[in-house]
Amino acid sequence: MHWAKISEAGFVGGTRFLFRVYRVLGARPFRLLLFFVILWFFATRPLARRASREYLRRLYASSGKTTPAPTRRNSFRHFLCFGETLLEKMLAYDNSFEIPYRIEGEAPVLDLIAKKRGVLLITAHLGNLELCRCLTRVRPHIDIKLTVLVYTRHARRFNQMLDLLNPAMAFELIQVDRIDFTAAMRLSERIAAGGMVVIAGDRVPVDLRAAAAATLVLPFLGAPAPFPIGPYVLAAALGCPVFTLFSARRGDTFLVTLRPLAERILLPRRDRQAAIRSYAQGYVAALTEECQKNPLQWFNFFPFWQQPSTP
Repeated sequence: MHWAKISEAGFVGGTRFLFRVYRVLGARPFRLLLFFVILWFFATRPLARRASREYLRRLYASSGKTTPAPTRRNSFRHFLCFGETLLEKMLAYDNSFEIPYRIEGEAPVLDLIAKKRGVLLITAHLGNLELCRCLTRVRPHIDIKLTVLVYTRHARRFNQMLDLLNPAMAFELIQVDRIDFTAAMRLSERIAAGGMVVIAGDRVPVDLRAAAAATLVLPFLGAPAPFPIGPYVLAAALGCPVFTLFSARRGDTFLVTLRPLAERILLPRRDRQAAIRSYAQGYVAALTEECQKNPLQWFNFFPFWQQPSTP
C-alpha cells in the first residue's frame, strides 16, 4: 500500500484536543490521555503496527542487535514517541516552553545564506522536523527564508493549524504532488534569493503513475527499499549546495544535525542514473546512522520496503 493512501482521519482535530488538555490540565494529565489515545491507535491500525515491527526488526538486525528489539512493547514505545513529537511541534509554535536544542554543522549553511547563496536540505520523517526553524534564529541579523515542500493535504492542514498558534513563526509551505516545471521555477526563485528549501528524501511520489519511474531501489537496513529521485533531480536543476538535515531528541535536548552531501549535484546525460544513485546512497547512509542513534524516532508507519508499481 502506498503511504499516501493510509487514512489519517481525525488526526488534526485529535491533536488539537490533546494540546488543549495540555494547556488546561498540564503535562501529567496530557501524557495519561496520550497513552490511551496511542493505545487505541496501536490496537486499531494493524498496518501501522506491522510496519513499526518490520522497521524495528530490520534495524535490530542491521545494527548488530544494539537497538531496541522488535517486540510489541517496543513497537508501542515507537508509537508513543510519535505522539510526544506532535505535542512538541505545537509547543514549539505556541512558545509555551523553550525547547533546549543544539545544532551541529550549521556554520557552512549559514555562511552560504549570509552570502545570499541558497541551499537545499534533504531531510526525513525522523524526530521533530519543526526544529529546522531554529536555523532562522541562530543569526538574527541574517534574514533567512525557509521553504518546506509537503506532499499531502493532511500535512498542509496540520501546519496551518500550527500557524494559527503563532503566525509570526510560520514558514512557507509548498504543497506538491510531484515536482513539475512550475514548482521547480518557484523553488529556483527561493534559492536565487538566498533561501533554504527543505524536502524529504524518504517518501516516494504521491502520484502513483509516476512513482515507479521516479524511485530508486537502494539497500536500507539490510533490504532493498524505494527512495525518491526527486530531491537529486531538483538539486541538479537548482544548482545549489545540498545538505542533509535531521533533528531528533537526545535526552532532554534536541540535536539538529546538518551534513554536506554535495557542493553541487551534477547529473551527466550518459551516466545520469549512476550519478543519482551515488548521491542517494550518501543520503541513505546518513539516514541509517540517524536511525541507529535514534531508533524510536523514525516515523514512517507504512510498508516502507514495498516497492511501487505502475497501476
